[in-house]
Amino acid sequence: MEMVKIISDSTCDLSGELLQKYEVSILPLHIILGDRECEDGHGDISPDDIYRWSDANKSTPKTSAPALDKAMELMKPYVEAGREVVCFSISEEMSTSANVMRLAAEELGASHLVTVIDSANLSTGIGLLVIEAAIMAQKGKNAHDIARKMEELKPLVRASFVVDTLVYLHRGGRCSGLAAMAGGALKLHPKIVVENGKMNPSKKYRGKMDKVLLDYVHEMENDLKNAKKDRVFITHSGCNKKIVEMIRDYLRSLNIFEEILVTRAGGVISSHCGPGTLGVLFIAENRDVS
Repeated sequence: MEMVKIISDSTCDLSGELLQKYEVSILPLHIILGDRECEDGHGDISPDDIYRWSDANKSTPKTSAPALDKAMELMKPYVEAGREVVCFSISEEMSTSANVMRLAAEELGASHLVTVIDSANLSTGIGLLVIEAAIMAQKGKNAHDIARKMEELKPLVRASFVVDTLVYLHRGGRCSGLAAMAGGALKLHPKIVVENGKMNPSKKYRGKMDKVLLDYVHEMENDLKNAKKDRVFITHSGCNKKIVEMIRDYLRSLNIFEEILVTRAGGVISSHCGPGTLGVLFIAENRDVS
C-alpha cells in the first residue's frame, strides 16, 4: 500500500525545500488586490508586492479560501490511485479552507480516503503539524493513526509572533484606529498568541524591534527548554537579516533543538501582519504523548 499523501493549504508557510523533503503538496489560498486575484505562493505575487500595493492603496488585500476545482484537481490523482490523503487547513476560525477540502473530497466520492484536519493554527504552527504527519506517513502509518496523533499534538503547538507595525492589522480591521496610532507614537509592538484557533493579543513591547524580539525570545526560554527537541521555526514576514540571525544565534546557544528552521511567511499571512513581524514556533513536550 502506498504511503499516505499529505496536503496543506498555503498558509503553512513551509519552504520549498521542506515541501520537497517531506513530499507535501500545497493548495493555495487566494489574495485579492483590487481587481487582481492571485494564488498564494505561486510566484505571480510576493509579500513585498503586497506591501507596496497595501501602502499605495492604504488598504489590506482581501484573502479567500482555496478554489474548489483546484482542491479537486490536487486530490484527484491520489484518490484515483486509492491512496489515503490527510489535508491540513488554517484554523476554521479564520478561513473556510477546511470546508473546501471536505467538499472536494465529497465531489470526488472520496470522503472515505480523505481526512481533513483543522490545525486550529496558522503559519508554521500548521507547518509543525504537517511535518510530523509527513514523517509518520513516510514511516508507513495510516491516515487514522496520523489524524489521532495530530489531535494529540494540536494543543501542544506554541505559536506566537511580535508585530512591528500595527498599521496592517488596523487596515484589516484587527485593531482600533486609536490603538494603531498609539502603537506608532509609542513604538508599541504587540505579541499575538494563537490559542484555540484564534489570534489573541498578549503583552505589548516598547522600543526598537531588535531589542523587543530578544526580550520576546528570552521570556519564552523556560517554554523552549520544555519543547520537543526535533525542530523550532523562526518565521518572519520580511525582517532584517541581522535580526533573524540574532534570534537564530540565541536559539542555537540554548542547545535544545536538532533543527532551527527559518522560513519567510507567505502572502496570506504577510498581508495581514505586515512587514517586520517575527515569531518563534514549536511543539511543547508532553511525556504522556508517545
